[in-house]
Amino acid sequence: MALRGVWQLQKLIVSYCDWGGSSRGIRAFMESQLPTFKEKNPQLELVTELIRGQHPLLKGFYKNKNERVICVKNMTPEDILLHATRLRNALGRKVVKLKTRHVTKHPSVQGTWTTDVKF
Repeated sequence: MALRGVWQLQKLIVSYCDWGGSSRGIRAFMESQLPTFKEKNPQLELVTELIRGQHPLLKGFYKNKNERVICVKNMTPEDILLHATRLRNALGRKVVKLKTRHVTKHPSVQGTWTTDVKF
């Protein structure tokens, strides 16, 4: 995703094994869909990395120095393309868990409204 018109994903590394069974899907992805993905995203540096004996990974490096790694073992090429586009569309920020559903600067003194209120 672009933040102020600048794509946040700088580099995408595709790690795979050339003989492992769990890398079958990523090898098919590299043959069929990776060239078009690379063509549609010229702002992105795409690197393929051969690592023997390891499960396949997608590693995304963002402008804010964060990194996301997704294991894509035994996935179909369509699923791998979906994960690659999700990495491209992400801002690279850390996930922050909210304590409550309602985030406000001025919380109510009476508490949040629920349907269980008895009159």
